[in-house]
Amino acid sequence: MPQRVVIVGGGTAGWMTASYLRAAFGDRIDITLVESKNVSTIGVGEATFSTVRHFFNYLGLHEAEWMPECHATYKLAIRFENWRAKGHTFYHPFERMRAVAGFNLPEWWLHHNPGARFDRDCFVIPSLVEALRSPRQSDGSLFERSLAGSARSGIRNTMDEQDTQFPYAYHFDATLLAGFLAKFAVARGVRHVRDDVTQVVLDERGWISRITTKESGDLEGDLYIDCTGFRGLLINKALDEPFVSYQETLPNDSAVALRVPVDTAKRGLRPCTTATAMEAGWTWTIPLFNRIGTGYVYSSQYCEPEQAEHALRAFVGPAADGLDANHIRMRIGRSRNSWVNNCVAVGLASGFVEPLESTGIFFIQNAIEQLVKHFPSEDWDPRLRDAYNRQVGNVMDGVREFLVLHYYAAARADNDYWRDAKTRPLPDALAERIEQWRVRLPDASSIFPQYHGFEPYSYVVMLLGLGGIPLRRSSALRLLDGTAAMKEFQLVRDQAQSLVDRLPSQHDYLARTYASSRT
Repeated sequence: MPQRVVIVGGGTAGWMTASYLRAAFGDRIDITLVESKNVSTIGVGEATFSTVRHFFNYLGLHEAEWMPECHATYKLAIRFENWRAKGHTFYHPFERMRAVAGFNLPEWWLHHNPGARFDRDCFVIPSLVEALRSPRQSDGSLFERSLAGSARSGIRNTMDEQDTQFPYAYHFDATLLAGFLAKFAVARGVRHVRDDVTQVVLDERGWISRITTKESGDLEGDLYIDCTGFRGLLINKALDEPFVSYQETLPNDSAVALRVPVDTAKRGLRPCTTATAMEAGWTWTIPLFNRIGTGYVYSSQYCEPEQAEHALRAFVGPAADGLDANHIRMRIGRSRNSWVNNCVAVGLASGFVEPLESTGIFFIQNAIEQLVKHFPSEDWDPRLRDAYNRQVGNVMDGVREFLVLHYYAAARADNDYWRDAKTRPLPDALAERIEQWRVRLPDASSIFPQYHGFEPYSYVVMLLGLGGIPLRRSSALRLLDGTAAMKEFQLVRDQAQSLVDRLPSQHDYLARTYASSRT
């Protein structure tokens, strides 16, 4: 069993890995993280899945300990603007579907069409987002206690124990989070080396025997973890593991980002990520407690960097004047295997499927959890490695399929970029699934079969919201009494209004919480 772990690369991936492994194994393994003083991190991964709560729970961290340090806010949904048509919006909430008589509420909605907005008719969270509400009441309790799930106080758990849909995730400053976790890990015995790696030395088997640094000499380990981002310094360059591109199906390969200061007390904090469709991609808008993080994700086949920056500045308006833009070239796809010999890639070195749906931090968390569950044995049994690679590969392939659906199913088709999205090759089996969804909304048996973080309700929401795929109403519902379904629609409206009336605004709740954490 490996006793010495060397993590190459810092940033969110490196420090999440170091802190998690220390929390899992304590001082029973030695952990060294080497981080270049000269290589900057991407630092724009500011939105997350709701499952990230398990990461902080595993470390024993409460929101009041880390959120103020990272300017964090709550995220209850993703708001999609202009994907169906300019001016159209809908929400993808962290909320499972209700069911009546064996059919979920969106199926009843298709049949009865009781209102113009399926998201507000079928879910309560969209109303909370539009009213800028906090998911926690003034006393700190969750707005619906039954949604707390298995993340009970004092019990460490992972994504495998997710037994309900937790109603929110987080936005945070990724650079600040990495710094916070660095202090957390170093205080618990992780060795931090600030230096540049000049050489990766392999033994006669092709395994990594040591890495050489510019000032600190050789660093030796049993297990090496590659957190060097898109460079893939260990996994791709030293070990020559092939990279599997998703570019044919997901052409967005570039981004330009801005950090926009705002007065959030005056503006308010909308508790969602906003994804706004643009001429050659989409922009993200992520409200942190002290600023807005925003960026334009685009395809270099359709847009030049200068055009993208101009479009982003126009989108932001006068607040963008004088701000430095961060241009990013993205590698879309995954390493064929994320674990090769005695090296495991985590984060961007392992793979990335563009920022839509906020999967970057999720990939990191999944990789770390799976590494602990498949930690190498004394004889480095290859079955552990193979199982790890299958799970990590399936997660990324499943997310790719879900994201491809966003573009294919979007009704918007007003230029070549959006028209071409309907004619690009589809991943294996997705075309067949889409044909099935035309006559029956997705369920657990008809989505990507392996775990990839998204449940059937997410597919249903996107099909109804994007509007580009004609959907047939269930013939069975014509023969069923819809009275109970109509009562459920009314219950959703009543519960949403009650919560809007009762819950504090997100800004007010966080302002009080942050002030209390400093006293």
